[in-house]
Order: sequence, then structure tokens, then C-alpha cells
Amino acid sequence: MGKRRLEDALQQIDHSVEVTYRCFELDPTMEKNTNYNMYEKLAAKYGMSIEQAKANCRNLEQTAKSVGLDFHFETMILTNTFDAHRLVMYAKQQGLMKPMTERLLRAYYTESKHIGDHRVLSQLAEEVGLNREAAAAMLASTSQGDAVRADEKEAEEYGIRSIPFFLINKKYAITGAQPTETFVEALRQIHEQDGPFTLTGEEGPSCDENGCEIPK
Repeated sequence: MGKRRLEDALQQIDHSVEVTYRCFELDPTMEKNTNYNMYEKLAAKYGMSIEQAKANCRNLEQTAKSVGLDFHFETMILTNTFDAHRLVMYAKQQGLMKPMTERLLRAYYTESKHIGDHRVLSQLAEEVGLNREAAAAMLASTSQGDAVRADEKEAEEYGIRSIPFFLINKKYAITGAQPTETFVEALRQIHEQDGPFTLTGEEGPSCDENGCEIPK
């Protein structure tokens, strides 16, 4: 949802913005094949009941609909996403990172596809214009693993612990799926006030519904 709201915001500002996707695994320890669903995962992680988890997911599904997204948590297949990230980095080399990312998100959240399965990933790769056999061969190897780890190391160096997280000019951070209006105001403010600044670790300016905190 944060991605969609950012895209909506970019349509409302006058200056151009280059968007680059980075790899980030929410749970690197996740198994490739799981025997539990999203409700059970959330209940165990946050110490809530299954009914509470279901209610939270239903609320999130309704929020997603408000920005044109169709989420299906009940049938979502939880899996380790490392290979999906490797596929995205492979697609990046061929200029197809954005369509590959979009296709994976739709496959996971809307179509309940198993995006840890190499056969599924190869099919999705073909759908966005990659060679299916070449994608399958890449997935069967360790290719692009270092590229994924490099992104994750960079995120760690910036102190990023959760997503969505938007880093602008390697200085300004917008965290969470903020309202579209927040993105619009933040981008305009940064465009007007951007100056020399280096972000280190978890420190740095942040933007929320009240605007951006620009360092003095």
C-alpha cells in the first residue's frame, strides 16, 4: 500500500522522481514451505488470538481496496522470499525490475501464488518478458544472492528495521504506508529545502503526517 500511495503522490507533483526498489526480507528465517497461515503467524508473533489476527487482516484488506489493491490473506502462501528477491535483481539487469516487482506483489497478495517455488517464479519471469529457461537456470544457481545481501546490508547500515521505508536522496526517511497527501507534502518540502546532509545509522530527519523534520 505504501508503494501504491507513493505512486499516486508522484502523479501530483511537478518535478520528476527516480524510484529504485531495494531488497528487504521481513523474515529471513522463514521456511520455503510452511504449514501455517497468515493468521497463525500473526497470532504467534504478536501474542494475539486467531480471531484478532483475522480482524486485523480484514481491516487491512479493506484499506487496500481504498487504493485499488486486492489482498487475500486467508489464502496467502507464506514462504521465504530470498529467491524472489534474487529474481528481481536478475530482472533489474535486463531493465525489468519494476514490472517484475509488480508481478511478484500481485502474485503474492492477490493471486495467492507460492513465490518461493522456482517453477512459479520462472513462470512469472516469463510473463514480464524474461526468458523462462534462463530465469530457471539463474534460480537453480546462487546468482544474485550477493546483490540481495548487499541491499540488506545497506538497509542495516541505515538502521532500517521494517517496511515500507522510503529513503529520499539518502537523507530523508518516510516510514510506513503514509497517506498519499503525506507523500505529496514531503516530496514538495524536500524538493524545496534539500541541502547537504548525510544519514548515518538510525539517525536522520523523518517525515510523517505533520511534514518533514529538516535538520538545522
